[in-house]
Amino acid sequence: MRTVRFLFIVLCLVAAGFWLFRQMDRQHVYQEMLERLQAESRAAEVLVTAVHVDPRTHRRMTTIKFVEVDSEGRPMPPKYFTFSGDLIQFESLVVRFEDKFVAAGDRFRGRSVYLFWKAFWLDGPHTEEYPITQVNQIPGGYKIPGRTSGFENRFWKDFWQYAFDEIKAGKAGVKSVQVEAPGVIFIPGYLYTIHIEHDGGLRIDAKPLDPILRGERIPA
Repeated sequence: MRTVRFLFIVLCLVAAGFWLFRQMDRQHVYQEMLERLQAESRAAEVLVTAVHVDPRTHRRMTTIKFVEVDSEGRPMPPKYFTFSGDLIQFESLVVRFEDKFVAAGDRFRGRSVYLFWKAFWLDGPHTEEYPITQVNQIPGGYKIPGRTSGFENRFWKDFWQYAFDEIKAGKAGVKSVQVEAPGVIFIPGYLYTIHIEHDGGLRIDAKPLDPILRGERIPA
């Protein structure tokens, strides 16, 4: 009788341990999914490199250094743009995927996909703009050297069709496609970071440069 009771207690403890393990495992998976949905990545950094007054137009000219980050988090070659103002925007095309792909950390669909289309300063007929990426091409930040992906090629080729073809978008796991144009006033002495939220769009954060870096030209 004691043996039966002992075995019963052991089985209960094993069952309780297994149940607790399953609950902890589920909680861990849930936490990972939540972290992926709330995660974000750096998309680009911007810095004002020069400000001067055009003697011809008497406008205050602002030159910015734009450094995009590739899919591996590495900086790409810088681009320099000069505008007749300091309220500068970046027109971007953003694709949001279904939450299930973001939560699962899907290799390609595990976060919102974006491309920087152009940088511009809005002033009616005097608007100034510079192209960054050509539509229907794989952006440099996403192309992996030496590797090809049929899905990747088709995705960028059909980028805009996802906005108008619900069936095609559904098959690709796309939730939405839209143009975003975040912008701020760019002034010297600040580092501007453009973030891409894995389940959302783009935003720009600004923070003062460390005093030791202000006014310095760092050799490449």
